[in-house]
Amino acid sequence: MKRIRKILRWSVGLFFSSTILAVVAYRFIPVYFTPLMFIRCFQQMGEGQSITLHHHWVSMDKIAPHLPVAVMASEDQRFLLHHGFDYKAIERAAAHNLKGGKKRGASTISQQTAKNVFLWPGRSWVRKGFEVYFTALIELLWSKQRIMEVYLNSIEMGNGIYGADAVAEYHFDKTAADLSRADCALIAATLPNPRRFSSKTPGVYMRQRQKRILREMKFIPAFPREGEDINPKTVSGGVYKKAK
Repeated sequence: MKRIRKILRWSVGLFFSSTILAVVAYRFIPVYFTPLMFIRCFQQMGEGQSITLHHHWVSMDKIAPHLPVAVMASEDQRFLLHHGFDYKAIERAAAHNLKGGKKRGASTISQQTAKNVFLWPGRSWVRKGFEVYFTALIELLWSKQRIMEVYLNSIEMGNGIYGADAVAEYHFDKTAADLSRADCALIAATLPNPRRFSSKTPGVYMRQRQKRILREMKFIPAFPREGEDINPKTVSGGVYKKAK
């Protein structure tokens, strides 16, 4: 029993020290690969397809300023206010799901970043527990600007396409810095399921989502640069007031 307890203590200590070290390292080091990228490559091989992986890390100043606004409008309007978990959104999703029908999630951009960078896709309670842990870590050790930068560089934006610069090149024939406001809204419109919905060949449903996101972007101010303060006074009822 003593030996087992010793092994458990060492295992727990190794887990916490290694994960904290990884989160600290990624505060400064670009995230060139994620578990999901490798998983998708293995899936492609298993289906007899050629491996397709397009990903270019770019810093936040090389991404169109409309894109963080668009993804907040689409995915997480309270991103700059919460500390990783939007409890109001969780309550609304829980109430909706109790009524039955199509399930609604309440994952924040922070949670999605934690999942993309450190974990695997899935819906098990074990994975969700790790997601909560890593979300708390990145909220504690990273700035909101860094979370958004990693998110925009690592999120899946099409089949074999990851990050803003890759989707800009392969779907819009331009760089991430040159994406227009409409382009950014269209990219954000695909994020619930980027393997099903394409920003390259959008259908009627995608165009409708794009228009809705463009309207909501009017009420979200420009995303703050690294080092700039996040002013909660610009918030009204959980939605950002239009920037002056």
